[in-house]
Amino acid sequence: MAMRRGQGSWQLDPLGVHAVTLGAFFAAAAAPTPLYRIYQETLALSPVFVTLVFAVYAVALLKALLVAGSLSDHLGRRPVIAGALLLEAVAMGLFLLVGYGAAWLVVARIVQGLATGIAAASLGAALVDVDRARGPVVNAVAPLAGMAVGALGASALIQVAPLPLHLVYGLLACVFAGLALAVRLIPESAATRPGALASLRPRMAVPPHIRRSLALVTPINLANWTLGGFYLSLVPSVVAAATGSRAPLTGGAVVTALMVAGAVSVSVRRGRTPRDNLTFGVLATALGVVIVVAGIHLASVPVLILGTLVTGGGFGASFLGCLGTIMPLAGPDERAGLLAAFYVQSYLAFSLPAVGAGFLARSLGYATTADLYAAVILVVSGGGLAVLRARPERGVAAA
Repeated sequence: MAMRRGQGSWQLDPLGVHAVTLGAFFAAAAAPTPLYRIYQETLALSPVFVTLVFAVYAVALLKALLVAGSLSDHLGRRPVIAGALLLEAVAMGLFLLVGYGAAWLVVARIVQGLATGIAAASLGAALVDVDRARGPVVNAVAPLAGMAVGALGASALIQVAPLPLHLVYGLLACVFAGLALAVRLIPESAATRPGALASLRPRMAVPPHIRRSLALVTPINLANWTLGGFYLSLVPSVVAAATGSRAPLTGGAVVTALMVAGAVSVSVRRGRTPRDNLTFGVLATALGVVIVVAGIHLASVPVLILGTLVTGGGFGASFLGCLGTIMPLAGPDERAGLLAAFYVQSYLAFSLPAVGAGFLARSLGYATTADLYAAVILVVSGGGLAVLRARPERGVAAA
């Protein structure tokens, strides 16, 4: 964790602490992904149940973002972050009870979703508080990097360490305890003010002059988040069914490739225009998805990873392009409501189609489900890009 020298002594760097904490929350969010196949086998769970578990996490996270998104503006960043860390530690404890029944998996994911939503809002604000130049970049990169570390780290522990259903959560609980101590050692970055209870009322609004721009990027945004939801819920099972490899690291590596490529894409392309990012993102995603489908039918892990790297580059660029299209058009008092509406759209696409994929996988198999999913993503995102490029004089061009 980053340290800096201040007034004759070494102090924790607030930017580093917040960045590591944000990454840790999303690492924990991705940690169950390589475990879903093991849960299916040990608890006799269906693909539908697995995707429902994934969906309840996303819905809980979205609910926390909407309800508690502004709470740290009133209570201060540190108390809200500390509360989220405590709630996340409770979630890790609940995961340890999954062996006693699948219901504990649902409860744990709900609590984890609430903790992550509260943390994402307060940490996102704290990062901008302490560094207005680098804070937004860290906000974009840390979640993707964290998910990459979580998926790959959990896969490695499952494969080489004992207690595959428990060790990762015990280690994460220790990480969150250490981060809670670190948060206490850094200064508060925001003043408190009244109105905490009133801030819990969800606020969502798309200003009239932004509605058309949001509508133009909506197909691309929906396809992008639908792809992400599929990867984090079913891809390890798809990889195992297609290649015959039961090694957790195999599926974990494929999921990690998406997040790593997405984080690199966000870092490299953050200076490009929204229009350029959307064009690159859709085309890269389309090429990557085709390669991934080929990898599934060829039963080739290297082809799957190559396709996922290309897809991840498109995923990150499309995310940047969608946000870059709408956010510059909003005034300071409009941004919170607009961002809430954008994330409602995004997380619904992240979770609900994954449940549909679970039903398809149960009846048609994983390979056919992946084919259908890929076709829908290509049609929706490609159609969205065609409409976008056909009307360059408004919408994205204005941003």
